[in-house]
This record gives sequence, structure tokens and C-alpha cells, in this order.
Amino acid sequence: MGRVLVLGSLNVDLVARVERLPGPGETVSAIAPIQRLAGGKGGNQALAAASAGARVVMIGAVGDDEPGRAYTVRLSGRGVFPRLAIAFGVPTGTAYVWVDETGENSIVVAPGANAHARAEVADLTPEDVLLCQLEVPVDVVAQAVRTAARLGARVVLNAAPYAALPDDVLAIADPLVVNEHEAGLLADSGAVPRSLLVTFGAAGASWDGERVDGIPVPADEVRDSTGAGDAFCGTLAARLAAGDDRRAALAWAVRAGADAVRREGAQVDPAL
Repeated sequence: MGRVLVLGSLNVDLVARVERLPGPGETVSAIAPIQRLAGGKGGNQALAAASAGARVVMIGAVGDDEPGRAYTVRLSGRGVFPRLAIAFGVPTGTAYVWVDETGENSIVVAPGANAHARAEVADLTPEDVLLCQLEVPVDVVAQAVRTAARLGARVVLNAAPYAALPDDVLAIADPLVVNEHEAGLLADSGAVPRSLLVTFGAAGASWDGERVDGIPVPADEVRDSTGAGDAFCGTLAARLAAGDDRRAALAWAVRAGADAVRREGAQVDPAL
């Protein structure tokens, strides 16, 4: 079984729960105290991969501050090996999250130390999976992807938040993972990835035409959709590193995404 090396963001999530998300120029009141939770797509996906049984290395950056130190301890305590750069004089990344009563959310991210992440992936092996997202600089992700290809490792690249990627990076990712909105932006760009996996929320996912239906979650059990996509990606990478074929890995990932919407926060036990 190979490892999962995750290159990505680590954020402190400040979460406000509201009756409904505000419209442009509108102010709404929170209906519960603000929560400080662990987040960031990189951290979320790393912990999801560890929960799915993978040996995980987290590559990213935190500030020389209390949230950064707390996150480093958190990763170690949950079976993830932290390989983190320390960005002196720069705060750990922060996300401001609004979640309404149906579990829908809006998010604003202040990258902070995430802008200082490095592509420290030279120890990848052909048995490993490199899992990336785009909350760290695209050029760093591209460098890591190219190194992974040279070393024979598989790359799972979650193009979120969406950004244009070099053609050679799109030709390496197996798969490129996008949601429906990101798939539309990708199509508009004219870019053609080597392998494309599109997630459809509750309707499941399709990987190069291989479709796995979603798992229905009753509306009264939906708590928070914030981390569903990250749970999907982390689990997918873990199962691929374990040797699953694409259909089996896809089924595990769909199940993980459905489970994630039943809990608050983007991680299991998310309090930071």
C-alpha cells in the first residue's frame, strides 16, 4: 500500500450559522456563537485520507502563531505526518464560513501562510498518490505534479477553487476532480484533461463515464455541506493508494461525501 502525500492549504475556519445566506449588500445575524474549527482543503483532505486508512503526509505552510502550532499538533495526533513550512510574520490561513439552516454555505478565504507552501515531494514513489488542490499557488502545484510524474506517482488533482492549469499538468492528473460548476468553467476554457472526474453532490459522481450514484441523505440529517467534496477527494486518494480500481475507489468516495454532510465542520472532530 502506498502513501498519500497531500499538498494543500491549512486554514482556521471561523464559522457563523445563519438562518439563510445573505444576498449582495445584505446583513444577517448569526443564530449561534462563532465556532473556530480546523479547515483548509489540504487539511480536510489529508484527514479524510487518514480516516480512510491511508498513511498520509501533509505538505503545506502555517504561520508562526498559535493557530499554526495547534494545527501541527492536531495533524500529528490524528495520524498525519506534518511536513510544514513556517511562514514568519504571516498568519495561518483563515476562512470565513457562513452556513444556513439547510447546510448550504458561502466561504471567503484569506490565504495567509498558504501562499508560502512548497512542493516538497521529492520522496514520492510509484506506489504513492499525490493529492493537490488549488488553495496554494498554482505554480507550486504544477511543480509538484511534474515531479510526481517524473517519479512515477499517481496524481489526483482537485481543481478547486477553479484556476487555469498548464496543459501538461492536465495531461498528468489521473483524475482531475471538479464539481459541476468547475466542470463548466473547465469546458469554457477549452482545456482537455487526461482523465476527468465530475462530482454531482447528492447525485453521485462520474469518472470518464464510469458513474456511481449518490447515497440519499434525508434533509433533516444534513448539517453542513462544507467538507463533503474534501471528504470525497481524500477518500478517493486513499483507496487508490490502497490499490482499489476506479469504480471501487469512486464508490468509497461517494459514501464518504454523503457521510460528511451529516456532521458540522469540514473534518471529523473539527474543533481546533
